[in-house]
Amino acid sequence: MRKKLDITEGIFPMPVLMVATYNEDGSVNVMNAAWGTMQARDTVVLNLTETHKTVKNIKERGAFTVSIADANHVAAADYFGVVSGNSIENKLEKAGLTAAKAESVDAPVINEFPLCLECKYIEYQNNEYGCGVIGKVVNVTADESVMPNGKLDMSLVNAIAFDPYTHGYYKVTERVGEAFHDGQNI
Repeated sequence: MRKKLDITEGIFPMPVLMVATYNEDGSVNVMNAAWGTMQARDTVVLNLTETHKTVKNIKERGAFTVSIADANHVAAADYFGVVSGNSIENKLEKAGLTAAKAESVDAPVINEFPLCLECKYIEYQNNEYGCGVIGKVVNVTADESVMPNGKLDMSLVNAIAFDPYTHGYYKVTERVGEAFHDGQNI
């Protein structure tokens, strides 16, 4: 028997994305954004309101990075979601993380998160169905630690997902099938 649940952001898993920008003074700002996805192969969509410091920075700099949060840094990732860049300076340093300049855009790469998409800002949309930043992915980098034999191994990224029903984080590490293949055997 099925039971009714409250309406919430009810898709699980939701990615835990670290969106990084530079502030006006060149310092690093990072926020946790669970409401984001790929709109196309090279297009990122982040459901963010304009009240976020990050959105202001994206519009001013024309760029941002999106890193995949990992289980090794879950406390820092959560911190970036509960503390606003509008009220706290130096969030990155307070979380004990470091950053380097992205290769292709005017935005920081958080060194401790192993997978990063460098994005050029395209536009901000705001209408009755939602709001958010749209960006074009112009470069993707991964730490060598998650690339045995020169190929990305997502199980080594140790990515985390957000559970909107219980507000928990879960590790996403075990490969359970082969896309575009396993269904052919039915």
